[in-house]
Amino acid sequence: MRMCSIASGSSGNCIYIGSENHHILIDAGISGKRVEAGLRSLDLSGEDLDGILITHEHSDHIRGLGVLARKYQVPIYATPGTIGAIEETGGLGRLDEELFVRIQGNAPFFIGDLEISPFPVSHDAAEPTAYRVSCGERRMAVATDLGIYTEDIVERLQDLDVLLLEANHDIHMLEVGGYPYYLKRRIAGDRGHLSNEAAGKLLCRVLHDKMKAVVLGHLSKENNYAELARETVRLEIQLGDTPYQPGDFPISVASRDEISPCIEI
Repeated sequence: MRMCSIASGSSGNCIYIGSENHHILIDAGISGKRVEAGLRSLDLSGEDLDGILITHEHSDHIRGLGVLARKYQVPIYATPGTIGAIEETGGLGRLDEELFVRIQGNAPFFIGDLEISPFPVSHDAAEPTAYRVSCGERRMAVATDLGIYTEDIVERLQDLDVLLLEANHDIHMLEVGGYPYYLKRRIAGDRGHLSNEAAGKLLCRVLHDKMKAVVLGHLSKENNYAELARETVRLEIQLGDTPYQPGDFPISVASRDEISPCIEI
């Protein structure tokens, strides 16, 4: 089982997860050409995709969806609220209604040998969802675009081998930056995005002896940078109520503009 961030950031998101036999994307918020280039780096093509899982309808998560779905006839998995919002956007061109697969926010399902466990998150979208993906005893999750984390989310992120977790913004950079006040409130609010500090605190709740990798993702271009996100999260782990030290786990940052190294377990 492997995970690769093709792109992750406020300007576009697309994460690959797959086994030897089945392959999915979580979101398609970059151009179809960039998605195809990412797949080629994994020795795959769009024809190998078994599904595209959509977290929510914001453009940085669906920008390339129309092109990919039409070209490869890939099933699109999303909650009814997200599908309705996608259909209302009108910016993706015509999408075949038969490609949509409606899922429920708390109901696991299978795509081949991949067990997909969606779970709801708090974000300013119609019906936002995060995903946990398992294959046998191997477990990965992608959790971004969540303004807060709840006990349910903490529970969903237990016993993972790999976690891609949002570390969207540095609180101080957001406060003093040039965004208008309403946007600052939205980002920092309960239906916005996780700060670096909040990501570190959440990690303290879900780290365990067999965790193999942590990837920080969905960084803001204006209110964060990779080394700051990584060091802030590491500090939260160092100071947090956890038996672990930040050096106990590989902690990387997914790139906004480049394909990140593939993690294989």
